[in-house]
Amino acid sequence: MEHFDESELIRQYQELAELAGSLAHEIKNPLSVIHMNADLLSEELSESEWSGRRRAESKVEMIRQQCERMENLLRDFLKFARLRDLEMTPGSLNEQVESVLRLYQAQADKSGIDILRYLDPDLPSVQLHSDSIQAALINLVKNSLEAMDAGGQLVVRTYATPRGVALDLIDTGCGMDDNTALHMFDPFYSTKSGGSGLGLPTARKIIEAHGGRISVQSEVDRGTKFMLEFPTPARLR
Repeated sequence: MEHFDESELIRQYQELAELAGSLAHEIKNPLSVIHMNADLLSEELSESEWSGRRRAESKVEMIRQQCERMENLLRDFLKFARLRDLEMTPGSLNEQVESVLRLYQAQADKSGIDILRYLDPDLPSVQLHSDSIQAALINLVKNSLEAMDAGGQLVVRTYATPRGVALDLIDTGCGMDDNTALHMFDPFYSTKSGGSGLGLPTARKIIEAHGGRISVQSEVDRGTKFMLEFPTPARLR
């Protein structure tokens, strides 16, 4: 049986990831040109007296929508592909959580969702990269809020563990079946129309880049619980 060198496989994977990122960039540029010209064509059609104007406008609008969908997919993919080693500093997980919850407080109020905070004031500091950890939390909070279209409750709790600190996000939304929960962190897997399927995989990749881990428990029509745990370096305990 042929023996595969692990370092060679890692090198090949890195080369493939870089190639995919470069290809995404190359697609993004002409796609932007197509989108821009579709916008210009739409403006010209709106001023036209041509009898087939409405049919043409409908086709142009379809092109614009598909361009936007592809641009969003490429944007999310590039975020996913670029995530490498992060420069981290000691920080408060509570502060990161509060920053994200403030972003979504107005949306929660409008949707009839109560956000209950149980943040441990004595939570130890952890090594983190603020921008990326907030991006991960935004994906998770957004997912929870979207699961509660008829209102509900989001419980956000932080606490110390024997190995570090933990964060629970518990919603009373629609929940997921076992198959969805099993694949929700797989790239490009999405149950939402028009979704890129990269939001939750990117969140997991960010959390793992912090040395942490994420898991999920869910039940249809009952809700979902995301559990995140981050290590606390010995010198920070």
